[in-house]
Amino acid sequence: MFLCSLSCVIICIYTLLFLRHARSRNYVSESEMCKLESIPLDFGDYHPLKPITVTESKTKKMNRKGSTSSTSSSSSSSMLDPLSSVLDGTDPLSLFAAAADPVTTDSTRKKRDKDDSSAVGSDFEPWSSKRGDILARYTTTEKLSIVSGSFSRKATTTGSAVSEKVRTRLEELDDLEEGSQKELLNLTQQDYMNRIEELNQSLKDAWSSDQKVKALKIVIQCSKLLSDTTVIQFYPSKFVLITDILDTFGKLVYERILSMCMDSRVSLPDNFSPESVNDTAKETCLNWFFKIASIRELIPRFYVEAAILKCNKFLSKMGISECLPRLTSMIRGIGDPLVAVYARAYLCRVGMEVAPQLKESLNENFFDFLLTFKQIHGDTVQNQLVVQCVEIPLYLTLYSPAIDWILQCIAYRAPEVLLTEMMERCKNLGNNALLLNSIMSAFRAEFIAARSMDFIGMIKECDESGFPKHLLFRSLGLNLALADPPESDRLQILNEAWKVITKLKNPQDYINCAEVWVEYTCRHFTKREVNTVLADVIKHMTPDRAFEDAYPQLQSIIQKVITYIYDFSLLFSVEKFLPFLDMFQKESVRVEVCKCIMESFIKHQQESTKDPVILNALLHICKTMHDSVNALTLEDEKRMLAALINGFIKMVSFGRDFEQQLSFYVEARSMFCNLEPVLVQLIHSVNQLAMETRKVMKGNHSRKTAAFVRACVAFCFITIPSLSGIFTRLNLYLHSGQVALANQCLSQADAFFKAAVSLVPEVPKMINVDGKMRPSDTFLLEFLCNFFSTLLVVPDHPEQGVLFLVRGLLNVIQDYTWEDNSDDKVRIYTNVLHLLSAMTQEAYIYHVDKVDSNDTLYGGDSKFLTEINKLCETVIAQILDHLKTLGKEETLKRQSQLALHFFNTILAHGDLRNNKLNQLSVNLWNLAQKHGFADTSTMVTTLEYIKKRSKQPEMSHFTDLALRLPLQSRT
Repeated sequence: MFLCSLSCVIICIYTLLFLRHARSRNYVSESEMCKLESIPLDFGDYHPLKPITVTESKTKKMNRKGSTSSTSSSSSSSMLDPLSSVLDGTDPLSLFAAAADPVTTDSTRKKRDKDDSSAVGSDFEPWSSKRGDILARYTTTEKLSIVSGSFSRKATTTGSAVSEKVRTRLEELDDLEEGSQKELLNLTQQDYMNRIEELNQSLKDAWSSDQKVKALKIVIQCSKLLSDTTVIQFYPSKFVLITDILDTFGKLVYERILSMCMDSRVSLPDNFSPESVNDTAKETCLNWFFKIASIRELIPRFYVEAAILKCNKFLSKMGISECLPRLTSMIRGIGDPLVAVYARAYLCRVGMEVAPQLKESLNENFFDFLLTFKQIHGDTVQNQLVVQCVEIPLYLTLYSPAIDWILQCIAYRAPEVLLTEMMERCKNLGNNALLLNSIMSAFRAEFIAARSMDFIGMIKECDESGFPKHLLFRSLGLNLALADPPESDRLQILNEAWKVITKLKNPQDYINCAEVWVEYTCRHFTKREVNTVLADVIKHMTPDRAFEDAYPQLQSIIQKVITYIYDFSLLFSVEKFLPFLDMFQKESVRVEVCKCIMESFIKHQQESTKDPVILNALLHICKTMHDSVNALTLEDEKRMLAALINGFIKMVSFGRDFEQQLSFYVEARSMFCNLEPVLVQLIHSVNQLAMETRKVMKGNHSRKTAAFVRACVAFCFITIPSLSGIFTRLNLYLHSGQVALANQCLSQADAFFKAAVSLVPEVPKMINVDGKMRPSDTFLLEFLCNFFSTLLVVPDHPEQGVLFLVRGLLNVIQDYTWEDNSDDKVRIYTNVLHLLSAMTQEAYIYHVDKVDSNDTLYGGDSKFLTEINKLCETVIAQILDHLKTLGKEETLKRQSQLALHFFNTILAHGDLRNNKLNQLSVNLWNLAQKHGFADTSTMVTTLEYIKKRSKQPEMSHFTDLALRLPLQSRT
């Protein structure tokens, strides 16, 4: 204690003498300095307290290499120390400083600066990631106060003497510290934060308007706020806000000096040396340090100098390594332990940014903190806590961000032996819980896990009054979730931790710890231990519905359980798993948990299942998700839920027990009727089931399988109308009709096709596709083409007449209202001609196994062919009528294209030996070229094809046709 008191007295004397000494120096502004004659100075060993030797004619300074630089007395007269002549050229404070700090040799410095971890990698968690958490955690409802300066400029004399300007500059700095301040009282936390933000903006504005002294005043004012602990629980957040301003200031100063180093608009490289910095930039940088050295109060002087620590790079290679120990020593003069530890945290933060290889200063900061740690329990601090009504446990948590950061910097890429040293120091302090918690949070999880039992022993010996033991076990559990402890210790570790956790009375404390240790349990033990842990959680969280305040932690537990137990037969055999799910009473949370479980099932379930335990549990979970859907549910959410349920349905298989499979689909349809994609999936699944039955029976159904297939068809037929999407229904009618036809269910197939035909008139002109309205013509054309392909093999019903489905579809197409500028109707009619042409063949080009098509039923009957020819004539007449309507000038190009398209249809599917058809094709050819819109290359290619066909056997009529098809050139 005597040494500490003595050191404080020495520092005070040192500061007073130095200020007197500094106030007499010519600390001028940047703009004024640039007007002075350039003086070549060596800044390699700069220190404000180093001796300056003055002679009558020359000023000499030795640089690191022993060379000298001289300037005339006339050139340097404005920069001489006015005390030098009085003190015979030697500064007594420099002698004092030299005695206190022996000069470090170059070899020692090089050895000290050499470190493998010279750069901070991406694995180092930056301060910015902690900022938000601190601001959110450390809040207050009490009123705050802040000192606001007016920052008004005083009138200056017009004299040109440098001494007058220096006096003015110093008075401006004194103006902030003495008289031009006012205190804003009774501010809310938000008002306080807004005021800090205003100061930050004022700093930027002052800097941009070249008011550098005003900017420095603002920074000094903000730094002084860090000595105020009147609302102590807000101090960590205040530290974050103020250091943001300091960071801004440090960046502005550094960039300002860096910009002065540009030579021919070429900036310095990142790894520049002080030798490449010009004298003007060095002088400006030195001037900033002189300005900061004149700040009277310790805390603002420390913070502002730490903020521009990086600027030492402009002066000396060793500048930063020399300043860090000095700044570390300055913190010893801060009496409040909370203020001091955050000052150390800021110095460590700046140190890691500018010189991460200098680990000695990091360690020294932490060890200094340990030496003063007992102050926390001293009378001064205790009295302050009594006045502010703050309990010691809450007060200790205020230290956590600072200590955690300091230890994170120390532990970054540190060897394992350093952890051993930290543990020993912690033991020497009586296993202080706060320090132990920070140590476990900072060092690598592998190091902590390997010493798990040692840490448990230290936790047991900790005093629980200041920092709860359950928080220590939580920190230990976080490490064990990342790294494995020795196998022989695993069960003992769990037992020791759970003895403490299960005794916790506060549900929130309990669940915060249990959440962490559940992962350890799932990772290393069987379902028996997991079940025990889940049962204990239920026991603690059920009374008074405590689970309602712990949904995030409970969700985390579920996530960890299904992460490690992804065998769902094993998972659902855990007795307490489903009762655990019952604690999620809030619907939105319950649905999120169900989604999480289903995602895990779909991801990890490799084989289909019929396990009744799994099916019942997952049906219940899917039902929960389905029942959450209402009128306000977003479409994206519906799609997500439907995708999860469909993934489950696809994974269910009862093998050859088709009836049980169909029963499952029927039950699923009743449970998930509000999600259309699920109903669509069920229809597809049932159709697939019918086809699998056909495959097993090789197409020869027995009475039982035929009845089963009809049941599948009936399932689809009564489900499809419940769907809202028009094209979804059309395609499912077609697909299900094809399945029914393949299974020889002819009457059921006819019912599907009739339903599809009757649905076509309901197709709207515009449909919603992925949230955008699009014309439906393209989709209708695609569907009808597929439909025509199916109708070729559909046999006529004996009671319905010849081609009753084709005739019905043609009537629907005729009555459908098409867009005036659309040619889709003609394109559909040409596809009908393709179908009718195929129907005239003696044997169709494809068939459905064990189903007799019309080629077999009619056997090329002349009456059947006559009916087809009549339909062809009707369709051709419709096409020609449409072509006539396109005779207007604005539609001639469409007429040309359609005429050529119709010509190609006749060429491919018509019998050109028929004179009428042959003449029609010639007329279409001429119409396509009539108005000059035909593509010549296409016409040439088509004509060459005709000539090629004419050389084939029985194709001589193509020769005559080719001669009648002239090629017209465009005019």
